[in-house]
Amino acid sequence: MTQKQTLLEIIYKALDDKRAEDIVVLNMENISLLADYFLICNGNSDRQAQAIAREVQEKAQENGFEVKRIEGFDSARWILVDLGDIVVHIFHKDERAFYNLERLWGDAPQLDIPTAE
Repeated sequence: MTQKQTLLEIIYKALDDKRAEDIVVLNMENISLLADYFLICNGNSDRQAQAIAREVQEKAQENGFEVKRIEGFDSARWILVDLGDIVVHIFHKDERAFYNLERLWGDAPQLDIPTAE
């Protein structure tokens, strides 16, 4: 398993552990220069969105991955966690439909990440 695949699974589990809703993984390779993968999800409140972002940061760092930056944490409407090749978009549920990143990047294939239980 590659480093990217390992990190994808760590992040997906962190999102799932904090009960992030409607988790979507987009393969952005050959589509965007920004990142190889986007993970998109939402929380039901500002506090939940922040808790999700904190969990992603903690789990990535615990496993030796660098979090390059986090944007939007204080307002918690759209939190972006930049892990280099992987970018996590955590929306407040009210904002997610408005930005609709899945439609914007509609040509990106969606991946299924199996969760190890």
